[in-house]
Amino acid sequence: MKSILEKNLRDVVFTAIGHAPPARALIVYDRESPLSNLLTDAYAAVLPDAALLDFASTTPDAVRAAMDSMSPGDLVVMVQSTSFRLNEFRFRIELFKRGLAVIEHPHVARIVGDEIETYVDALAYDATYYRTVGPKIKALIDAAKRIVVSCEGAELVYETAFETAKLNIGDYSGMTNRGGQFPIGEVFTEPADLSGVNGTVKLFAFGGADFRVTIPEEPVLVVIREGKIVDAPNAPASFTSILDQIKTEEELWVRELGFGMNRALTRHRFLCDVGSYERMCGIHLSLGAKHTIYAKPGFPKRTSRFHVDVFADVKTVTIDGVTVFKDGAYCV
Repeated sequence: MKSILEKNLRDVVFTAIGHAPPARALIVYDRESPLSNLLTDAYAAVLPDAALLDFASTTPDAVRAAMDSMSPGDLVVMVQSTSFRLNEFRFRIELFKRGLAVIEHPHVARIVGDEIETYVDALAYDATYYRTVGPKIKALIDAAKRIVVSCEGAELVYETAFETAKLNIGDYSGMTNRGGQFPIGEVFTEPADLSGVNGTVKLFAFGGADFRVTIPEEPVLVVIREGKIVDAPNAPASFTSILDQIKTEEELWVRELGFGMNRALTRHRFLCDVGSYERMCGIHLSLGAKHTIYAKPGFPKRTSRFHVDVFADVKTVTIDGVTVFKDGAYCV
């Protein structure tokens, strides 16, 4: 596993991020979980000249000083068993403001046992696949008028144009920021008109209140009318409790439409951390009014609270009649 991880991280650092001398690198890490240890040692091997900073044994002032010493174009790698905090210092946002490239691995303490191997595989960076298939999906979405997500015995129909799709494929050309949370692999959008979403969809997994993936015994059927969930017949309590929590503060909107591309993560090979599993090869949606990327009237960013990722038990996806996803793989 060690050699595979180092190979994958080498591709992430030098191909996806494009790190190259004379740019410097800083690795901020902790050793409070098995995966944080593996990642830290692998990054140290891939970046032998990088400065190393143990967050757990460093003062906040020293961390800030290390960040301040970096120059635009340098790389900061963060390996976090939970999530690093320095009062109001929001690491990724602050680092991007300084023009730094960022590779972030948060909440890796959630990944244990057999999932560690899955996580390592999910870090593989196939530049040809991501940089060819991703833009093709984006181009189809940006021109789309109708997308159909088909499950066994369920069909969710989007009769609307879509917001400009965003790419998370390890190609940062033309982008302001370079890097983000890894593993990667996703193209995402949402309906321009949320009310144009109608039908049914089956969910094989969903995010819980603890940001962990819940997989019910049977897929959950959800009924959507004009962009809102109106029913979830026979859903387990683990799912209805999430809907009830959302309903106490906002409506049950369905916003994000995500095309996950990471082929190491599948319907049957998952990670318990929702933020990582979100890239799984397939379709995910978000429930609730919150989406920080797409601004819409009536959905204030400051007060919209819920963005719950859910995963469709999808068979096929068509965009304007063209099949783009079938039997667990993209066909564009």
